[in-house]
Amino acid sequence: MALSVSAAVLLGIVVIVLIKGGNVRVGSALACTLFGFTLAATGLAPAINSGLTSVAGLLSNF
Repeated sequence: MALSVSAAVLLGIVVIVLIKGGNVRVGSALACTLFGFTLAATGLAPAINSGLTSVAGLLSNF
């Protein structure tokens, strides 16, 4: 749970920085966010979550 909240906050900050920098427009960010919510409702969600957990575990070893 703590990992998913941290990842959500980190990715939210990245999106805000990209919008402020002009690299991503608000419409594109909204479309990506909606795609993420839709993807989380599919059968791929456990695999994606497992992959993110593995990457976080790998990064924590450094």
